[in-house]
Amino acid sequence: MSPAPGPEWLHPPMHVVREAVARALAEDLSPLGDLTSALLPEGEGEARIAARTAGRLAGTRCAEETWAQLDPSVEVSWSVPEGADLAAGEVFGHVRGPWPAILTGERTALNFLGHLSGIATLTARYVEAAAAGGGAQVWDTRKTVPGLRSLAKAAVRAGGGRNHRGNLSDWLLVKDNHLAGLSVSDAVRRARDLWPGRTVHVECDSFEQFAEAIEAGADAVLLDNMSPDEVRRCVDHASVAQGGLARRTLLEVSGGVTLETIGEYSATGVDMISVGAITNSAPVLDVGLDAG
Repeated sequence: MSPAPGPEWLHPPMHVVREAVARALAEDLSPLGDLTSALLPEGEGEARIAARTAGRLAGTRCAEETWAQLDPSVEVSWSVPEGADLAAGEVFGHVRGPWPAILTGERTALNFLGHLSGIATLTARYVEAAAAGGGAQVWDTRKTVPGLRSLAKAAVRAGGGRNHRGNLSDWLLVKDNHLAGLSVSDAVRRARDLWPGRTVHVECDSFEQFAEAIEAGADAVLLDNMSPDEVRRCVDHASVAQGGLARRTLLEVSGGVTLETIGEYSATGVDMISVGAITNSAPVLDVGLDAG
């Protein structure tokens, strides 16, 4: 089996891939296995994997692992790397080996490819729209299918996006509900005391909260549900207040950003724009497997 192409950092960790694929196959094959493929005589076959609509490829490692777990003799090869753009109708993969095993793994492999390529495709559209307005990078969120977060975040990378924190242990993100019992300054101070080596990120829904957060020394600030004009005011304030620093506070925009508005937000000068839709609302990319 050929290794999954593309830079290693585009792919999810292999232990996560193995676990996700094992769960998916168990879901499909319990308790008696693939009854229909059991009707087929043993014999070698070959199939093509093609994109039925244009998009961005992600999930090749999951597809490979699907057939590897079913039958290690199945060979999977790719004509383009992970993260490549696909044209409608383009054949980008070939599968060779025992025909029953190919068919048993078909739907599981295509489910991974379609779901993850859909995330990469929508991410790429947001990245392109953001670049047209300014220099902000597109961040994902934790709004992912439970149990598949590492796969989804790898698909975001394949789409040209970047990853926000992966889980609650990565860094501290002080949100509005946390601030119900703490001031912004107290939250930053307590975070520095309890977790001195961790990034402290504060969600702010007003200019006043934002000004307090950067004054308190937050590493990053999430500007939540602000208009582009409000965001621009915050960027300008940070540039003046922190102009003498080697690196100012990282500024993130979040909340209701769409393909139509992301360019305007990017033009404000923020660093990151986080978009939950790229992982929780991405349409599946239509991919198919055909014999021959």
